[in-house]
Amino acid sequence: METIKLYDVDAYAVGFEATVISSEPAKRNGTDCWAVVLDRTLFFPEEGGQTPDKGVINGRDVIDVQISGNVITHYCLEHVLPGDNVHGLIDFKHRFSNMQQHSGEHIFSGLVHSIYGFNNVGFHLSDNSVTMDYDGVLTPEDIVLLEKKANEAIFNNIKIIKEYPSPEKLAEIDYRCKKELTGAVRIVTIPDYDCCACCAPHVGRTGEIGILKVIRLQNYKGGVRLHILCGERAMDYFRESLLLIDSLTEVMTTGRENLKDNILAMKTEIQSLSTKLANAKQELLLNELSSIPETQRDVTVFKEKTDSFIMRTVLNRLMEKHEGICSFFSGSEEEGWTYFIGSKTADCREVQKKLAAINARGGGKPEMVSGSVKASGEAILEALS
Repeated sequence: METIKLYDVDAYAVGFEATVISSEPAKRNGTDCWAVVLDRTLFFPEEGGQTPDKGVINGRDVIDVQISGNVITHYCLEHVLPGDNVHGLIDFKHRFSNMQQHSGEHIFSGLVHSIYGFNNVGFHLSDNSVTMDYDGVLTPEDIVLLEKKANEAIFNNIKIIKEYPSPEKLAEIDYRCKKELTGAVRIVTIPDYDCCACCAPHVGRTGEIGILKVIRLQNYKGGVRLHILCGERAMDYFRESLLLIDSLTEVMTTGRENLKDNILAMKTEIQSLSTKLANAKQELLLNELSSIPETQRDVTVFKEKTDSFIMRTVLNRLMEKHEGICSFFSGSEEEGWTYFIGSKTADCREVQKKLAAINARGGGKPEMVSGSVKASGEAILEALS
């Protein structure tokens, strides 16, 4: 028996009455629950890249909603009896947020397709992120244009049309679709912007989306992946971003217009100071180790956490002055050591094998190996001996 999809009739409805068709013990994401099938429902299931609605059935929390064929199953934390008449209530704030995001995605993907000819080949809408994957490359300049046009569509407050056209009419419609469809096909049309097969609830008019903002662009599988936010989610993002900017201007004691330049200047200064500090550490270590007699064959050094570049430089200097095996261990017994071991005459891979006996992990070439180990200095020296 197919479940009647009440969200197709009215995406803004919150409560509904239904009859329980079946209710069986189940487990969902490790949680014991009941798989409940109703004759009708307002709950949109996980489908088309979108996570399901939230809410309650007779006051019992619904933790997941899935669809198989045309049967929708609600996973409830408590039991309801087959044949009972029940009252369902969806979390409309969650529903409306998803509607804003999904309708915004349709406008944006329609523009990408019409302007650049790229297809939406991936879509995911969760409670905190919206991603779209396209099979072509978009530049930051392209995103500025697309974002501007998408928000123009939102501000024009266009009516969004949702319909199940007849097979004859469907054959005449040029619509976007990511997969082969069978049975009745639901078409969502935003005039002048998009026409797409879609099963999800949408807002009635584009103005209800509020605003659309692209927050990230990344290369992905030969195309791009975009992250967007719409409506209240976008406003929350703007608010948090402005609070962060204001806190940074306070810390930097500057205005917003000078913030970037000040941060870049600070970055340059930090890099310069870091280089000077590294050089000073290196010279200090070399001076300290110069007291080791050049006649000493094997040299092992333990120091607090040190940059790997400094470790290699110091180790190379030790190898110039000392025969045998030279080892540099950086870190502590509590947190573990990173090391470089080198020699002009011995195969350091044999030394690595000895250290493997105390669970060291590493490798390299005959002349030098590197790795990490968590052991006492005494245990390390014993393995090296």
